[in-house]
Amino acid sequence: MSDTVTTLSPAAEEDRASRGREQGAAVRPVRQRDAFFDNAKYLAIVLVAVGHAWEPLRPGSRAVTALYMFVYAFHMPAFIIVSGYFSRTFDGSPGRLKRLVTGVAVPYVVFETAYTLFTRWTSQDPDRPVSLLDPLYLTWFLAALFVWRLTTPLWRHVRRPLPTALVVAMLATLSPSIGHDLDLQRTLQFLPYFVFGLLLRPEHFRLVRRRTVRILAVPVAVLALGVAYWAVPRMNYAWFFHAASARELAAPFWYGPVMTLAAFGCSAVLVACFLAWVPGRRTWFTALGAGTLYGYLLHGFVAQAAKHWGWYEPAWVHRPVGAVAAALVAAVVVTALCTSPVRRVFRCVTEPGMAWAFGRANAVPQPGDARG
Repeated sequence: MSDTVTTLSPAAEEDRASRGREQGAAVRPVRQRDAFFDNAKYLAIVLVAVGHAWEPLRPGSRAVTALYMFVYAFHMPAFIIVSGYFSRTFDGSPGRLKRLVTGVAVPYVVFETAYTLFTRWTSQDPDRPVSLLDPLYLTWFLAALFVWRLTTPLWRHVRRPLPTALVVAMLATLSPSIGHDLDLQRTLQFLPYFVFGLLLRPEHFRLVRRRTVRILAVPVAVLALGVAYWAVPRMNYAWFFHAASARELAAPFWYGPVMTLAAFGCSAVLVACFLAWVPGRRTWFTALGAGTLYGYLLHGFVAQAAKHWGWYEPAWVHRPVGAVAAALVAAVVVTALCTSPVRRVFRCVTEPGMAWAFGRANAVPQPGDARG
């Protein structure tokens, strides 16, 4: 969700690396970012915050629940696909392992501890222990990304990586005994999206941004929203959380594999619709795309505090105007949390350099890191 090094445009990255090989010299990435991916990350993190803001408003509102289901069908898949795309160069080298530790593992430890203490303070779970094996709230994504990225070299050598990853996800839905250590159930069920991202190339993103695709994306999204409204009383939207087995969702065992494939197909189509309408040019929010990890990890405290302090108790909040107001407030809050001043304050725990722990020979940055 955030980059500590400059993200190259994929085409620029490949071209510059090629020139460097021809010249026989090590070439450092130029300082330019791909506006398209920064825009996509910002818009996706806004949807994540809006989804969390709508969560307490679902009871009694079919419309809000339909919007919630619609958003959850593609916002995390979009993050994960982009994360997989930018993990293509991960090869387990010292520099990239260092980036994995400082950019993923350390924030996980810090925010898992912080969220546990915050949960105790708000009395949601006053006796909850600090456990790095049981991700709390938003931190599951960092734990999952750590596992996914470590396995990247393996997926690059598997003959049919996406079908294999889908089989792994389907088998996970049949295995309630997997447990909650590192939220492994969710890690395995979301794995196909990460592997799908590994397989993508720049031309695939150019394809979904064609005018024809952009036009088709509108009726497809409208249809999906209509289906979500229809499905509210007929379907358990928890399938889109990918966090539980079929048995835990009180469904027959064969639902798991079927819903895995159905959800993947639905999410992939909606991610394509979302990306089709992401601006490719620089906008007022492009720079905020570099700080989406901050927005992701910090907005959860605001979302939990809103419940603790009774912000959802007034009756008007549970009316249509309340849903709109909650969405606007969530968008403003997460936008503020992605800004440069916030990044400067929290960089020490979110993107620490940790030069004291690593030798200079290992300080090779990984271009194009996207944590969702």
